[in-house]
Amino acid sequence: MIKGSLLQIDFEKLWKEGMLDWHGKMPERMTDDGLEEAFWAQSMKKKTYKQTDEYAKEIYEKMKQHIPQEASCIEIGPGWGNYTFQLSEDVKRLTLVDGSKSVLAYLKQYYERNASVQFVHSKWEEAQIEPHDVVIGVNCFYRIYEMAAALQKMNALAKKCAIIGLTTGPIQPHYVTLDEQFGYDIKYPRRDYIAILNMLYQLGIYADCEMIKLERTYRYDTLEQLYEAQSKKILSTQFKVAHVKASLEPFITMEDGQHVYRHPFYAAIISWKP
Repeated sequence: MIKGSLLQIDFEKLWKEGMLDWHGKMPERMTDDGLEEAFWAQSMKKKTYKQTDEYAKEIYEKMKQHIPQEASCIEIGPGWGNYTFQLSEDVKRLTLVDGSKSVLAYLKQYYERNASVQFVHSKWEEAQIEPHDVVIGVNCFYRIYEMAAALQKMNALAKKCAIIGLTTGPIQPHYVTLDEQFGYDIKYPRRDYIAILNMLYQLGIYADCEMIKLERTYRYDTLEQLYEAQSKKILSTQFKVAHVKASLEPFITMEDGQHVYRHPFYAAIISWKP
């Protein structure tokens, strides 16, 4: 580590502080396993057959470059299978670790007769699992408080490669306008990939980081739906819809009778060889 520099900041402490809400309290979902399970149970009910996010394919293609052929792989927090479905085709053996029974039940329906896919119902911090060639986790660390220990566990269980994926900013551009032009308090992101990259550095793990530029598209049938959805990150207790409208106007187009909002964002792919 470089001595006497900003890199002596306690990045795990910053990560923990970033878990707090904008009132300085820990959100209930972060600590209440029952609430978290209820969230995932409802989420899984809404999914159609092998439904994944549009951007997942681009992220996976970058991660795939780090995965050796015929590898065994642990996926942490697979969710609804954004990367699971592709991983299961490209690795020799896949172990899915998730703290939600609903998530695992959803994924099991696709792999009932596939002996190469195993399921472990456990939080990553508590999972008792043998080393695999590759350990992967994408957007799955939001509830992990002791992040340094979680990263060390990834490093210990990955025989050939560890990979972390995190989608990141920038925030939707109209929120910057609402902040800078109209003076509203905004829910800017409180945790990001850079904290993890610096935690790895402080653990003596020299990881690579590649940024992928992506685009997110929102579609709304009515302007009312648009204004309601795109004002949820305003922290100020009162705001004027006219200000929301003005901030959004430069970014909205009409396509097939819908109001469409596109904005760029990034994914960080962090990888290292233990």
